[in-house]
Amino acid sequence: MDSNATEEKDRLTGTWAEFALGRLDTAGYRRGGSRSQVIDYLATRDCAVTAPEIDERLEGVGRASVYRTLEQLEELELVQKVDLGGDSAAFEKVDPAGHHHHHLVCTRCGRVLPFEDEALEEAIHELPAKEGFTIEGHEVTLRGTCRRCGAD
Repeated sequence: MDSNATEEKDRLTGTWAEFALGRLDTAGYRRGGSRSQVIDYLATRDCAVTAPEIDERLEGVGRASVYRTLEQLEELELVQKVDLGGDSAAFEKVDPAGHHHHHLVCTRCGRVLPFEDEALEEAIHELPAKEGFTIEGHEVTLRGTCRRCGAD
């Protein structure tokens, strides 16, 4: 089996952490303890998390290592940046099989909630065909007030 076929098989059957570590190896990055801890932490998350949140959760991992790892993962398209508004951003793993969700961001507390909507996905994929446009990717982030903040 050639390396592309092996990578495709891993992409579809392995865990995100295994896939990410394999891509980092292929790109020439060493498997450092800090890098592996950031990857393991991201693998447990279902939605976007900020670099300061990761830094806060991982003991013994320096803030610079967290940011450097996120930058490397983003460069290899293993995580995507989610714009939270202002200067704030969060990061979430990119599913190698292509499954994704979108985000609701509370402008008061910064809470990020994932959402999926099949009708929205269909509309997103139908529109470019009508316009003769090819989509390479998309993200939807809706900003507003979450239930907790709206109750105040």
